[in-house]
Amino acid sequence: MNDTTIESVRDRLRNFAHARDWGQFHTPKNLAMALGGEVGELLAEMQWLTDAQVLQKLADPDTRDGIEEEFADVFLYLVQLADVCGVDLIEAAHAKITRNDGRFPPTEPSS
Repeated sequence: MNDTTIESVRDRLRNFAHARDWGQFHTPKNLAMALGGEVGELLAEMQWLTDAQVLQKLADPDTRDGIEEEFADVFLYLVQLADVCGVDLIEAAHAKITRNDGRFPPTEPSS
């Protein structure tokens, strides 16, 4: 797939859900709950592991695929939730970074 925009993912998700008549279930509350569940599944992939062990899992193709699927589930539900709520994720992200830039000024390098 060559199109790497959030809009292309959003459009594929819209078409996928429409073809299955799932729009009735894709309310903000339901999508937020599904997103939370998928975040939990991503966390479970890393629970009780050291950072080094997590990096080992990511370096191993046999375990990386499962973790990537959890990342994808989180991303897909976030895109769907933002779509249903009329939130532009890119615009919201830039606005948040701008606010954080004002809240957390750069630090001086330590000597």
